[in-house]
Amino acid sequence: MNLVAEQNLDPTSSSPTTLSKKRGLSAEEKRTRMMEIFFETKDVFQLKDIEKIAPKEKGITAVSVKEVLQSLVDDGMVDTDRIGTSNYFWAFPSKALHARKRKLEELQNQFSEYCQRKKSLEESIEKSKIGRQDTAERAALTKELAALQQKKAHLKAELDKYTECDPDVVQEVRQANKVAKEAANRWTDNIFAIKSWAKRKFGFEDNKIDKTFGIPDDFDYID
Repeated sequence: MNLVAEQNLDPTSSSPTTLSKKRGLSAEEKRTRMMEIFFETKDVFQLKDIEKIAPKEKGITAVSVKEVLQSLVDDGMVDTDRIGTSNYFWAFPSKALHARKRKLEELQNQFSEYCQRKKSLEESIEKSKIGRQDTAERAALTKELAALQQKKAHLKAELDKYTECDPDVVQEVRQANKVAKEAANRWTDNIFAIKSWAKRKFGFEDNKIDKTFGIPDDFDYID
């Protein structure tokens, strides 16, 4: 019996099917793909809508959709509200952009502070070299300088992640806001249409409908 045959008969060997099986998505990958649903469509969804879209278009298992969505809501990345008996979810790029801008400003301030500190340390080290041998102070400064250089590299890498905060992105966000406004007003149309139908069908008063379905008194179109 040749080696190939022996390997094929070994019950402990991994089959081609096992080796080629794709690994599942990580929790962060699921969150990222779910955010893509909101950003790409710029629409408002119910949970049942997400449960249909996520497995089909983003490869997120149906059983994990609710958990992933709730984690995004808990982190403030997805907004939610209850209208009548249904919960609606949405997330627009404008909110994400504002969050990135705040983070970018914070990182820039930290970066400037560390650059200034690094420059000061470099000057101190140069002065310490004049007419002196290596000292404990110089060793400490060198160690701190190395730590700051590492921190500087880390901050620069963080800054590079926010390069999308440019005029083109801002313009895209403005367009996204326009689409979001139109989507919100479409929902408002639908709610008013349902109220009109309920009044004709059952003779309900406006205030009774609003109270029953949790519609605020100032509910209206977005200008």
